[in-house]
Amino acid sequence: MTAERDALLQEARDQRIRQRVPEALATLARLEALHPGFSRLYQERGHCHVLLGNAPDAIKALQDAVRLNPTLPASWDMLEQLYRMVGDTARAATAAQHLATLKHLPSEVVVANSLLADGDLAPAEDILRDYLRKDSGNVGALRLLARICQERNAPDEAEAVLQGVLARAPDYHAARQDYAMVLLQQQKHVEALAQAQRLLSQDPNNRDYLKQYAAACVGLGDHEPVIDIYESLLAGLSLGHEMADLRLWRANALKITGRSQEAIADYRASLKARHDNSVAWFGLANLKTYGFSDDDIARMQALDARPDLQDMDRVYLGFALGKALEDRGDYEGSWRYYARGNKVRRETSRYRPEAAEACASALKNVFTAEFFTERAGWGLHDPAPIFIVGLPRSGSTLIEQILASHSGVEGTQELTEISRYAAEICGRDLCCGLPFDLDALQRLTSEEAHRLGARFLAETRAYRRLGRPFFIDKMPNNFWHIGLIHMILPRATIIDVRREPMAGCFSNLKQLFGTTNQEFTYALDDIARYYRSYLDLMRHWDDVLPGRVLRVHYEDVVGDLDGSVQRMLAHSGLSFEPACLTFYETRRSVRTPSSEQVRQPIRREGLNQWQHYAPWLGGLRDALGDAMTRYRD
Repeated sequence: MTAERDALLQEARDQRIRQRVPEALATLARLEALHPGFSRLYQERGHCHVLLGNAPDAIKALQDAVRLNPTLPASWDMLEQLYRMVGDTARAATAAQHLATLKHLPSEVVVANSLLADGDLAPAEDILRDYLRKDSGNVGALRLLARICQERNAPDEAEAVLQGVLARAPDYHAARQDYAMVLLQQQKHVEALAQAQRLLSQDPNNRDYLKQYAAACVGLGDHEPVIDIYESLLAGLSLGHEMADLRLWRANALKITGRSQEAIADYRASLKARHDNSVAWFGLANLKTYGFSDDDIARMQALDARPDLQDMDRVYLGFALGKALEDRGDYEGSWRYYARGNKVRRETSRYRPEAAEACASALKNVFTAEFFTERAGWGLHDPAPIFIVGLPRSGSTLIEQILASHSGVEGTQELTEISRYAAEICGRDLCCGLPFDLDALQRLTSEEAHRLGARFLAETRAYRRLGRPFFIDKMPNNFWHIGLIHMILPRATIIDVRREPMAGCFSNLKQLFGTTNQEFTYALDDIARYYRSYLDLMRHWDDVLPGRVLRVHYEDVVGDLDGSVQRMLAHSGLSFEPACLTFYETRRSVRTPSSEQVRQPIRREGLNQWQHYAPWLGGLRDALGDAMTRYRD
């Protein structure tokens, strides 16, 4: 794609140099259709309009160029001259100032910055690393290198570079802001909050710092102050993208805290501020209780019909329209939108089921019964953590809500610490997000296992605000890490929540998760293979750690709440409390898509919801194979 892009740009340049300007403009139009965010095509268009003596169109093209890429000296140079020619001295002075700033920077840094703006990460990094060999202390160049690392999905490298920058220049606020963003990206919310607080101590009213502070609070599950922060940032704003974003973020926080009517009002305010804000439509759908009107559906369909719609906008609309039509009983139309949303989302994913299956096999080879016998007594013997594992959308939020209604248990959220420890020890497979070098777990010492257990309790303390002796980590993906959990926290409680395979897999297929989470959920074959790997691995844990994991079937909880609650509390070492049966009265923040559902008594309707879509799920049933029966083993 990059080679084609650059070839078209060069073709347009050659045509302009040969004075064939109309042909050059036609080539640039083709290039724009393929790569609308490519800044240098607009710079070249500016050159063409200068040759034609068309100052207004030249200015417009060059404004587009510097909006996308502020590090284009030629564009600023031409803009200064064009502004002076049309008598706009103020803008000419601004352009001249930008040009002067760029001229004072090392040329290599300017070129690397320009390449980064156009997504050319590899050449940008090569140029920058060559430059840093002769000027290793240039903190501006190092900050740019960190941005490149972040863009190529290497946040750990970016973090290390920015730590070095701040050690040299602790008052480099822009670098500290980048550092806080990298920490947020890695879900290191405590550290990110500390950085945001340090920035706010220097500039308490800085809008960007306040947004970072709020994002760190959200990561820590502290949503109440976030609602007020976003409200204060909204003061004085008119319609526009910033207002749309703030209303959206505030709506999300309101949803999590159970203030659903206020959340609806803010989602709709976000749509008023920006009519094409597809993620706000998805936010309404993700409430699970919102009823879309005829006008809502018509507006979403009109937006979905736009040919210039970005892929993720089409994904958001696919899942929103799927839910809207599902609520109306139009299951064929609903499935069409769900399937389209899944297809587009899958096309942007790096997930490979073979990588996850290889990880499952490697885990079984490493974590044998002998492995655990040799390491008996390892780890930190603290019973406080309760891990709820399984597949997403299998009822884990319900189980968390039940247990968190007990006076001795605090519900937190889906914590990422365990998977982060696994990645630190084993590396991470980029095709599935799971541990890569599992043999590294065999090299872990008793002292290291104890330290990891203590580290888990220390790092999760920020999520525990009620002072209760037990707390829940309901990250479903931790079923991959039960061996590691047992090594470092041998007295922790582990509960596997399992749902009937067709119902569980379908519920995942109709749920859009975060942009980098649960990437196995966007294709029939992927989710079926993942479910089978889950069953195989859970059977292995049962074999090598008999009795260690309590299995809870969602359907049993629905059918016999009292008996299921008694069983879970007994396994967790907790006495019975009636509040666990009236869990829907417990007021707490719930961050998952099931947040509104667990604030209501259990209903049976969801058990067979998938059957409305049976005509389109034959491939799922075939791919599940014997999992259809052995899930109850």
